[in-house]
Amino acid sequence: MSITLYALDGCPYCEAIHDALREHDIDYETVWVDALHSERNEVKRVSGQRAVPVLVDDERGVTMNESENIRQYVERTLAPASASATDR
Repeated sequence: MSITLYALDGCPYCEAIHDALREHDIDYETVWVDALHSERNEVKRVSGQRAVPVLVDDERGVTMNESENIRQYVERTLAPASASATDR
C-alpha cells in the first residue's frame, strides 16, 4: 500500500482526511496511534513530530501533516491519479 494515514480515533481532523480519501476511492492503510502524544513514536519517526493526521505517500516520496494541506494534496494529486487509473 503506497498511502498510509496515521490517525487518532475520534480526531475530527483525521476523520476529514478519511472522508476525503474515501470520497475519491483512494486505497490507503490506516495506522491508529495512541492518544498520548508521548507514545506516538512511530508518527515521530516518519514525520518528525507527534501530531496527527499524517499522510505518507511512498510512491511519490511525500510525508505531510496538517489536515488542510493533506486534504488539498488528496484532491490535487491523489484524486486525479486515482481517476486516471480507473479510466484505463
